[in-house]
Amino acid sequence: MSQPFTRDFTASPEDIDELGHVNNAVWVRWIQDMATAHWSATAAREHVDAFIWVVTRHEIDYRGNVALGETVTGRTWIEKPPRGATFDRRVEFVNDSGKVIVSANTTWAMLDRATGRLMRVPMEVAAPFLGLA
Repeated sequence: MSQPFTRDFTASPEDIDELGHVNNAVWVRWIQDMATAHWSATAAREHVDAFIWVVTRHEIDYRGNVALGETVTGRTWIEKPPRGATFDRRVEFVNDSGKVIVSANTTWAMLDRATGRLMRVPMEVAAPFLGLA
């Protein structure tokens, strides 16, 4: 596993639901934002141009929340090599006191950008995310 990729998120008015905290749908968007930013920052340019990812599964545990104006740090990493066309991504959001308030395991499938077809994840694509490059 390579070092986790991190990014901060601050709750804006449109992120807040009627309960006064970040809506669950926003957490899902932030999970996707983390994954796509990690892909763009880590993958080789030719891989970004050739492949695209789609979510096949989200498992999310909510252990806390944030209110308007509060910031969390998202961190994401890949723990295991791909299985065929998919691999699992871990995502956590940590509040300013260091507590993990949302954690997720998401499964992503790789598509050939030109054809839109599923394809097996080549090891050279996975290697930078596993700390092997």
